[in-house]
Amino acid sequence: MNPLRKQTATGLAAAVLIVVAGAAGAYAYFFSGLRTSPKPLALSSPAAASAPAISAAPAGSGLSGRWTVSQGSQVGYRVKEQFVGETSTHEAVARTSGVTGGFTVQQDSGGWVASTIRFSAQLGGLQSVDQVLGRNVSQRDSFVSRTLAVQQYPDATFQALSVTVPATLESGGTVEVTVPGQLTIHGTTRNADATVQLRLVGSQVQAAGSTAVTMTDFGITPPQVPFTTSDSRVTIEFQLVLVKGS
Repeated sequence: MNPLRKQTATGLAAAVLIVVAGAAGAYAYFFSGLRTSPKPLALSSPAAASAPAISAAPAGSGLSGRWTVSQGSQVGYRVKEQFVGETSTHEAVARTSGVTGGFTVQQDSGGWVASTIRFSAQLGGLQSVDQVLGRNVSQRDSFVSRTLAVQQYPDATFQALSVTVPATLESGGTVEVTVPGQLTIHGTTRNADATVQLRLVGSQVQAAGSTAVTMTDFGITPPQVPFTTSDSRVTIEFQLVLVKGS
């Protein structure tokens, strides 16, 4: 082979190897397993919840009365994403502290009944809290905002008529209830059951739980962007701090 041609071929081969190595490195950088998602929202640990900043409930006041959302509450979603070329999925998670609402509690013969239950979350405040090495996941938030038509439908709302709450809640125990209600997103209302854990800590009621929905049931097309597709199944989760008489 001509020495010049041999040198040129060697140079081209080296260039190809560099390009391939660079592409492989970029792939590993963008689509590797170096990604994390926070755990589902849950009740605070009893030790953390019983910090001195939380005062004891007034003697004899019980649970009866109106309870409303206070600081420290948050609502969010988690949904599985599939990156192009990846065999495993990633769990995208976003949350907002823009939460309002509450419920009224009355005593009955079997314990307590929570009624006029209504909570709303401001969808425009959703911010991604998962991490993927090499990706700015916050770019997802503006796309989600457009997909949900937040300008037209700024809130997601869950409401229910009533649910019976075990009497053990008042003694500081953790109770779990299923709340059948209606969820409104994107201007569409569907039946939804929320699984909720409740705990009375000092003067606060903590509530945490979730409900699973399908985007298409609310007229929402699962987002698809370059390199990523989203599952239609979404888990809506919440962690609420409620105070009485507000």
